[in-house]
Amino acid sequence: MTGSDVPPSFRLAYVPGVTPTKWVRIWNERLPDIPLTLVAVTAAEAPGVLRGGGADAGFVRLPIDRTDLSAIPLYTETTVVVVPKDHVLAAADEVSEEDLADDIVLHPLDDTLGWENPPGLPAIERPETTADAVALVGAGVGLLVVPQSLARLHHRKDLTYRTLTGAPESRVALSWPEERTTDMVEDFIGIVRGRTVNSSRGRTAPAAQPKQSKRTGTGGAPREPAAGKSAGKTSGRSPRSGSGSPKGGRRGKPRGR
Repeated sequence: MTGSDVPPSFRLAYVPGVTPTKWVRIWNERLPDIPLTLVAVTAAEAPGVLRGGGADAGFVRLPIDRTDLSAIPLYTETTVVVVPKDHVLAAADEVSEEDLADDIVLHPLDDTLGWENPPGLPAIERPETTADAVALVGAGVGLLVVPQSLARLHHRKDLTYRTLTGAPESRVALSWPEERTTDMVEDFIGIVRGRTVNSSRGRTAPAAQPKQSKRTGTGGAPREPAAGKSAGKTSGRSPRSGSGSPKGGRRGKPRGR
């Protein structure tokens, strides 16, 4: 197969915590002849995968170097602290960084919050991954601060999480190599931005159909009125009197003088 004979496909990268299901479903409905392949990557790997051609576009966590990557910020996640269910903080609706001062707070190497000064007491060693850190929280070693989607992704029955106020937040964006803004990338941008299939900016919008005439039903010349019927009004009213009654309009006995 030559390069021109290769059937089109779209590769979409996504980082942990992002759920692209809705957008993939819409893509499959609108572009059923172009398969979409999902590529799971870590937050750190995502920019390199896009630059290297491993994916056409991807959901990434900001910030990223935008020298050669375009990015559309989509949403900002709530930051939470993951704690054992029997921890004292589990009784609160939300907690602050000061509430973590006496606890060991794990800071995994794949952290996506970009802390300048992480809260709590530092652990002796940093866990390799967020998954490793969650396992340590389950073992009672410490607590973990992450975007809410990662707390859900690594859910365990013995753990829970609470909103952490005043903490950095993680932003999710759709990104792609600027020099490879293809028609398929534009199609996916339209889907993510909520454009309808009939959007003027969408490539996949169907051609507009001519409107049918309500009077003819065919769009052709108006039909001639049926035999015996006038082409004018058919209400039965006299054009002179404005009613359907004979001239004078009153019936019955004449009024006595």
